[in-house]
Amino acid sequence: METLVAIVLLTFLAIVAVGIIVLRDLLGAVILLGLYSLIAAGAFVVMDAVDVAFTEAAVGSGISTILFLGALSFTKHEQKPRGNDSVMALIFVIVTGGLLIYGTLDMPHYGRADSPAQSHPDLAVRFIEVSGSEVGPPNIVTSVLASYRGYDTLGETLVVFAAGIAVLSLLGLKRRRPEEESPEDAPGDTPGVKPDDVQSQY
Repeated sequence: METLVAIVLLTFLAIVAVGIIVLRDLLGAVILLGLYSLIAAGAFVVMDAVDVAFTEAAVGSGISTILFLGALSFTKHEQKPRGNDSVMALIFVIVTGGLLIYGTLDMPHYGRADSPAQSHPDLAVRFIEVSGSEVGPPNIVTSVLASYRGYDTLGETLVVFAAGIAVLSLLGLKRRRPEEESPEDAPGDTPGVKPDDVQSQY
């Protein structure tokens, strides 16, 4: 039953992804992106990855949607007409997708008894028994993410930080210039005329 639910959710993900690609209304595309992340979070819950589901729901459906809506306030809601799509770009996407799928062929199928997660139950028992004394937090998931998988968590944090910097740069936030770099003539002033010269005229 869980496998059937996962297949249905993944099918919905594919349909929503196609809708995001073909939709020209940017506001509708942002809404579909939030829906995509919500469905992905549901798929993660079905596959017993609750911590990943929380992250996907918070970042994908929550923060990312807010940032996209903020970006839309600086532009129009309708996508510009596109010319002919690049064939080389399409080939690159197909080849990259094929390589990614090829890289997953040697992974064990979902739910198989001989998968590493199922064939080494002593590792899970060890986490349950000694993680509190080794790491400190009573929550086992926190111990795994903060200590046993610390480098992985650090990498995820760097990815989120880089994404935030990229969004801020796309929004075009301007840096305030130092006072010495400010122009001589402020807006409304007569170019080349100093304030002392204006007062001397009167």
